Amino acid sequence: MLKELCNIHTDLSGEDISKLDKIADILPIIADLVKADVFIDCITRDPNVAIVVAEAKPSMYPSMYKYTVVGEFALRENEPAALRTLEIGMVTRDLKAITQENMAVRQNVVPIKNDLGKIIGVLIMEQDITRDVNQDKHMEILAETAEQLTETLLTFRDRDNENVIANHLNDAIVMFDGNGIATYANPVADGLYIKLGYKDNIIGMHFNNLVLDGSMLEEVIKKQPFNISEVNVGKLSLQVKYAIARKKEKLVGLNMLIKDITEVKEKEKELILKSFAIREIHHRVKNNLQTIASLIRLQSRRIEDEAVRKMFDESIGRILSIAVTHEILAQNGVDDVDLKTILSKIKDNNIQYGLPPNKEILIDVEGDSFKVDSDKATSIALVVNELLQNSLQYAFVGRSKGKISIKIQKGIMYSSISIIDNGVGFDMSKTVRLGSLGLSIVKSIIRDKLNGNFNMESTIMGTKIVFDFKNE
Repeated sequence: MLKELCNIHTDLSGEDISKLDKIADILPIIADLVKADVFIDCITRDPNVAIVVAEAKPSMYPSMYKYTVVGEFALRENEPAALRTLEIGMVTRDLKAITQENMAVRQNVVPIKNDLGKIIGVLIMEQDITRDVNQDKHMEILAETAEQLTETLLTFRDRDNENVIANHLNDAIVMFDGNGIATYANPVADGLYIKLGYKDNIIGMHFNNLVLDGSMLEEVIKKQPFNISEVNVGKLSLQVKYAIARKKEKLVGLNMLIKDITEVKEKEKELILKSFAIREIHHRVKNNLQTIASLIRLQSRRIEDEAVRKMFDESIGRILSIAVTHEILAQNGVDDVDLKTILSKIKDNNIQYGLPPNKEILIDVEGDSFKVDSDKATSIALVVNELLQNSLQYAFVGRSKGKISIKIQKGIMYSSISIIDNGVGFDMSKTVRLGSLGLSIVKSIIRDKLNGNFNMESTIMGTKIVFDFKNE
C-alpha cells in the first residue's frame, strides 16, 4: 500500500520509497513507545497537501481512530505541523491539528530524510487535546524521548555519517541486533561507559555486559515493547528505557536509551530537604503560638473582671486560629492548605474553648473543598474565628440550644464563606456590636488582605454573615 500510494501521489524515487517502507515496519514500536497513534505522511504533488502512507496504533492503549486513515489527505489548514516539517525539515512539537475524523489533536512531527539529506516524509505522533494536564506533561516527556529515539531509528544505519542526529542528542543510545550484540552507540553512550570504567569499544559487546539496571536480555524481551527503569551507578542516577523491535513477531533488535538524571534527582533531594525544613518551621511556630495561648489562658484565670477575661479569651481564640494554619502547613510541607480543613479546625477550637457553659450548640462546616495559600488561609481563619466567637457569645442569649453553619462556596473569580446561626438576632440599626473591635478587625482583614466584601443580615430568625475573597 505504501509503495502504491507513493508512486501515485508523490515524486519520490524508488530508493526513497524503500526507505519509508522500512521505517513503516518499526511504526508499531514507536506507537507503543509514545502510547499514541503514529503516522508517516508524504508531500503530494500539491505543496499544500500531504498523504498518509502508513499508520500504527498503540497495542496496549486506546487509539483515537475508529478507521484507518492510510490513503487519506492531510490539508495545510488542518495539519499545519505536518506541512511545516515537510517544508523546512524542523521538528514541530505540540501543535494543534484537526484529524481526518474531525478530532482536535496535538501533533509532534519529526522529519524523515534520505541519505542525501532530502526530506522524503514525516513521522507524526498524535495525542488527544482534551487529555488531563498531568497526563499531558507525562506524554510530552515521552513524546520528546520518542522523537529522539525515532530520529535515531531512522538514521542508525549511517553510523559513519558525522551528521547522524543521534550523535548530537544529550541522551546515550545503544542499539542491539536480534542476538543482543551492540551494533551502534552514539558519542554520549561512549562517554558514559568510559565514565563507568569500560576500557574497550562497546560496539560488539553483548547486552548482558552493557545493561546497567540488572536486567537480562531475555527478561527485557518478555516485557512490554517499551519500558522504563531507574538505577543508581556510583554517583550517577540514570533512567534506562528499552524499545523492542519486532517484525512479524520475530525479534529484530533492541534499543536502549539512557538519560542522566543525576541533576534532577539532586534537585528533588534539595526540595525534599527544604520541604522538611519548612514543615519543621511551621511546627515550631504552631507550638510557640499554642504556648503563648496557654500562658494567656493561665493569666486570664486570675482575672476576676468578667469583661477583661472575655477580652483575654478573644485574644486566645485569635492566636489559636493562626496556629491552626501553621499546624496544617506543618503536616503538608507545602504553601497551599485545604480551606475546609482549616475551618473544621477552627470549629473544633471554638467548641473546645469558646462554647458557653450549659449550652448545646451544633456547629457544622459544609460546602466546597479547595486549596488556598497560607497567607490567605491565615486571614480567612482569623475572620471566621472572630465571627464564630461573636455568634457563640451573642446569638443564643436566653437559649440553651442552637446551630451555626459555616458554608464554603468556590467561585470562578471570587469565593465566599457564610456564617449562619438560628439565634435571636439583633437590631442592626441600634446595636453597638457593629462597631465592636472584633468586627472592625474582620472588616479590615476582608478589605485589605482578602480584597473582598462583607455583608451582614439579622432578623429574629437569626443572623447571616457573608464575606468573599479573590481566588488569586
